[in-house]
Amino acid sequence: MKWKRARIEAFGHELAPVVVTSAELEERLGPLYRDLRIQPGQLEALTGIEERRWWEPGTPLAAGAAAAARRAVAAAGVDPATVDAVVYAGVCRDHFEPATACRVAHEVGVSPRAAVFDLSNACLGVVNGIVDLANRVELGQIRRGLVVSCETAREINEVMIARMLADRGMEFFRRALTTLTGGSGAVAVLVGPDDPAASPRRRIVAGEQQAAPEHHGLCTWGLEPLGGGGALPFMDTDSVSVLKHGVDLGRRTWTAFLGEAGWEPGQVDRVICHQVGSGHQEAILRSLGVPPDRDFATYRWLGNMGTVSLPVTAALAEERGVLRPGQRVAFLGIGSGLNCMMLALQW
Repeated sequence: MKWKRARIEAFGHELAPVVVTSAELEERLGPLYRDLRIQPGQLEALTGIEERRWWEPGTPLAAGAAAAARRAVAAAGVDPATVDAVVYAGVCRDHFEPATACRVAHEVGVSPRAAVFDLSNACLGVVNGIVDLANRVELGQIRRGLVVSCETAREINEVMIARMLADRGMEFFRRALTTLTGGSGAVAVLVGPDDPAASPRRRIVAGEQQAAPEHHGLCTWGLEPLGGGGALPFMDTDSVSVLKHGVDLGRRTWTAFLGEAGWEPGQVDRVICHQVGSGHQEAILRSLGVPPDRDFATYRWLGNMGTVSLPVTAALAEERGVLRPGQRVAFLGIGSGLNCMMLALQW
């Protein structure tokens, strides 16, 4: 995949207001820790996550996404009526229907001709949305588009903590542990054309996608049927296998990505990865041969915000002067399924 005229015009983001430390979660799991003789501090030690954020109870996902979208439009200094597409790409949604993108589009005030729809692909959703909009810009189908997302970790964490305390078994604890890394936040990425009158910024150069769908059962999040016709949210992750096969897929994608972008490994100035935790981050960077000082991470304070993690990390890296004009930047996205997508950007 290659593009000649698509770029990221601006980012917008909203960080959830409630800070939840790993120590707080472990305190809630005190009876389980005592039964299994687990020492406090293991959650942070295993994941590198000190704290994450949650929304206040009952916060609509579309509200967070719309707030982030308004920030992106304002940062770009464009009229929202020139936005011709809104793609909501979060794992979490307000309803099965209508598309969560509909409320976001309404609140932002986009073009009445806009394409408005939801897109779902686990933690890779926003990166997929960027590609969709870049294609539309490249083909001249739209002036610009917004890909937005808002993820919430509070609800699934509350459910899984209760189930962990009820089960009290090491196997269930091991498979549920990844749930506790989840954080909450919202993001918007405004994708539009290069401005011939200005120096190009955040130009989307190339991309590569690879899949390993034989591993689709390694990480699942959905509803588990209960007796009487009810259902309960449930998450199950084989984190060891996800890491092993995810690294293999990432290595394969990286090789193809460099060829597609026409870059040598040493020419990549910065990488922005999906934020899972310390073990995954270190393993993927080591596997790709990327020096740690070229990475910028946010998982320690924000946790794993799913689709929101990578673009928010990029936005914060730019705010802090880590991403600078002229740099070659690689977005390294991966999601359950397993799917991997990498984007090359000229910042």
